[in-house]
Amino acid sequence: MSPRPEAALPPVWEVALRCRCPRCGEGRLFDGVLTLRPACPVCGLDLSRSDPGDGAVFGVIFVLGPIVVVLAIWLEIAAAPPLWVHAVIWPIFTVPAAVLMMRPAKAALVALQYRNRRKEMGL
Repeated sequence: MSPRPEAALPPVWEVALRCRCPRCGEGRLFDGVLTLRPACPVCGLDLSRSDPGDGAVFGVIFVLGPIVVVLAIWLEIAAAPPLWVHAVIWPIFTVPAAVLMMRPAKAALVALQYRNRRKEMGL
């Protein structure tokens, strides 16, 4: 499939929220929970050269970290629970929230990399 013009590419926010291919907007981007597919099953885009690195992790930590800290402080001030309550509540909340935030963040980085660095990726 030939590369689409910039105006015909799906919006980055749509690619990120739907976790779809940055070129066609149809093929699923992930093979597992956070593993990128080697290629788009619809248009054949080679995703093996895409490397979002730790950018998505950094973004999620930067957003989710302060939210969890503020909620933990609020719970401590409001209810003063024992320490074990914090040890049970926050991992149960934080781990699923991080995974749910990581997929769209990683998809957005792949889409931005496809839009802005196609030549470096050999596409």
